[in-house]
Amino acid sequence: MPLNRRKFLKKSAVTGAGVALTGAVAAPVAQAAEVKGGAAKGAGKRPKRYSLTVMGTTDLHGHVFNWDYFKDAEYSDKAGNAQGLARISTLVNQVREEKGRCNTLLLDAGDTIQGTPLTYYYAKVDPITAKGGPVHPMAQAMNAIGYDAVALGNHEFNYGIETLRKFESQCRFPLLGANALDAKTLKPAFPPYFIKKFHVPGAPPVKVAVLGLTNPGIAIWDKAYVQGKLTFPGLEEQAAKWVPKLRSMGADVVVVSAHSGSSGTSSYGDQLPYIENSAALVAQQVPGIDAILVGHAHVEIPELKVTNAKTGKTVVLSEPLCYAERLSLFDFELVFEKGKWEVESVAASLRNTNAVADDPRITKLLSDEHATVVKYVNQVVGTATETLTTVEARYKDAPIIDLITKVQEDVVRAALAGTQYASLPVIAQASPFSRTSEIPAGKVTIRDLSSLYVYDNTLVAKLLTGAQLRAYLEYSAEYFVQTAAGVVVDPEKLTNANNRPDYNYDYVSGLGYEIDVAQAAGSRIKNLTYNGAALDDAQQFVFAVNNYRANGGGAFPHVASATELWSESTEIRTRIAEWVTAKGVLDPKDFASVDWKLTRDGTPVL
Repeated sequence: MPLNRRKFLKKSAVTGAGVALTGAVAAPVAQAAEVKGGAAKGAGKRPKRYSLTVMGTTDLHGHVFNWDYFKDAEYSDKAGNAQGLARISTLVNQVREEKGRCNTLLLDAGDTIQGTPLTYYYAKVDPITAKGGPVHPMAQAMNAIGYDAVALGNHEFNYGIETLRKFESQCRFPLLGANALDAKTLKPAFPPYFIKKFHVPGAPPVKVAVLGLTNPGIAIWDKAYVQGKLTFPGLEEQAAKWVPKLRSMGADVVVVSAHSGSSGTSSYGDQLPYIENSAALVAQQVPGIDAILVGHAHVEIPELKVTNAKTGKTVVLSEPLCYAERLSLFDFELVFEKGKWEVESVAASLRNTNAVADDPRITKLLSDEHATVVKYVNQVVGTATETLTTVEARYKDAPIIDLITKVQEDVVRAALAGTQYASLPVIAQASPFSRTSEIPAGKVTIRDLSSLYVYDNTLVAKLLTGAQLRAYLEYSAEYFVQTAAGVVVDPEKLTNANNRPDYNYDYVSGLGYEIDVAQAAGSRIKNLTYNGAALDDAQQFVFAVNNYRANGGGAFPHVASATELWSESTEIRTRIAEWVTAKGVLDPKDFASVDWKLTRDGTPVL
């Protein structure tokens, strides 16, 4: 790699808030830093008021530029959105100019280092953990923009704790996680909070505390990395513990940066006693919070007002759209009365990155890394005999999804060769992650295959029975909207029942079945067969499944508690690229089969 890619940070530690890596995982709880701000613009000799603006992003998922690495083109969508920290930087500069830099704070609510080929490359191909390795592009960009604090997201743990700790050491801001505890000592393994002072001429400084909370689901989704090392209690419980401490330390304003949505729901059912999306519950249950920057859910919430049940005070929530498409602004008005600062009002709003251009400073800073990754993803690994697409994969058995299940079956079958399970049939699951993925006829590149499997999931082999697989398929079929026989079918309105996302609908290869969408959920799987015969409920199968599902993601029945036969740390995406490279030619006859179809009373739907 060229030398100019090695951009070392001589001063990478966070002043007063950094956590040193000790052993494999945990570090002692750090004391939060107190950073002095500047004087308020235009303040008089005896100011009684102060205006503060807290800016926030979330779920950046490795988006630095307005670039789609899977399409090798500028990002675009029907809504006209733009993406990337280079755009966020421009918006942040504008807000700092408007409000006075010394009157602003910049936060993020997590999911930073996973999500694009850019972040994958610096985790796996040219890893930041290597001796003399590169500085993570997200650390470089966020340091340059001047983030004050960032909450840990669940995807921060996708590459293991070593990668996360290295990233942490490269950041000039703390990674906060009050509910990310050392499993042995039950003390915070990351700084729980951050404090910044804003000095006001003629009055005491305004002390702003930021409490960082992450998602309890990490214990499920990245079990392989965190089990026995870290534990993740509920957000409400930990906020109730820390907010009073921050107030007792003199915090005039308390902001929570929470990697947790506002819906009050969980994707993992009752597997954990903690709620996945609990930001609004934190606001409702824990007194003393002024505002919450919400993350994790990938939805846009300009302003949500929640009344605290104990105090009757309003807590303002805002969630900016993911991938750096929006910037949240919390505008605080404070008044100095009876010897202390009081929050008089909070108003939240959003700014759209499609209204500005990239900050050339960020573009220049990371142009080398961007060019390196573009070259990497455009490597040709094979040739396709025909175009394969996911456009109809949600409601038709598409060959492109069969490619995923075929690769998973082959890898697991080879891994179990020579074991006591080698004689058992191997079947696999896969989901239609993207609605726009396409592998074109002709040359096939890494980016074509990466667009098919956008997550950094790894492969697990579980032991399931026929009866358990039947229940698994019934649960998966709840994805479809019940549609009576004879009613005209609109494919666009046939899926995502009860807001279930596409990634929580599974194909299962190796079995034949129909999904009768005229029936009520729980009674939809018909004519379920294996090798042409009715499925035997007692038959044992090896189930090749991604780690998200294997650990309970999506709350599919039986799979999380099933016996694990084998697992690995290589990404399924990489396995697909290896499989195609070895074949040289990508021909559907080598992997495609029609295993399932949608019906109504036995008649095909589409």
